[in-house]
Amino acid sequence: MYTPDEILEQTAATAVVKVNKPLLSKLILGFIGGAMISLGYMAYLRVNGGFVGAAIFPVGLIVILLAGGELITGNMMAVSVGFFKGKVTLLEVLKNWGVITVSNIVGAIFVAYFFGIVAGTLTGEPYLKEALHVAESKLAAGFVQAFFSGIGCNWFVGLAVWLSYGAKDFAGKILAIWFPVMTFVVIGFQHSVANSFLIPFAIFKGHATWLDFLTNFVPVYLGNVVGGAIMISLFYALAYKKH
Repeated sequence: MYTPDEILEQTAATAVVKVNKPLLSKLILGFIGGAMISLGYMAYLRVNGGFVGAAIFPVGLIVILLAGGELITGNMMAVSVGFFKGKVTLLEVLKNWGVITVSNIVGAIFVAYFFGIVAGTLTGEPYLKEALHVAESKLAAGFVQAFFSGIGCNWFVGLAVWLSYGAKDFAGKILAIWFPVMTFVVIGFQHSVANSFLIPFAIFKGHATWLDFLTNFVPVYLGNVVGGAIMISLFYALAYKKH
């Protein structure tokens, strides 16, 4: 493992790579990121959630970080470190977040419709009942509740990414990702990209609207920003600042 101050430098270097990727690469990798998180969520629903589902869900982030992909919640942490370390500009941060967010949402909705609906993986019972129940619970949260739930989620997801940068081999990276992600899922915190799969699925089944989706997405997304960019990036940049 790298030390925390070494992880900070590794993450800052990664931020530079992320913001300088060609637009096409960002769009493709963002689509993959949204799709992989959604497929992890689909697996969670197929085993009826609970602890077993939470233990399966991390496969999505493992694929993204080890095989290649871009996930906005991870970038909220990683690219922000580059900003706080003076390696990238605020405009570069916002442009990266914008492109990856849109492509993540497209990937998530793609999985919701073509795998969830067309392929029928969630349209039979008991999967349909479970998916709609979880979607309804996400939508029932008010703005403040969804916002703080988003903070908790990305504090853990950002830590998973941070720890994966600190591991030097595949086995270490998998373990580093697994437990923080599993923890946020067990607690029930909200992830904006995962919700971009779940709530559109409920919409396609006639149990929600796109306004419902937007009303949920905004506070969760803002909470995810705080969880990744403040609770990890800013705090660690300050804690390990070289004097």
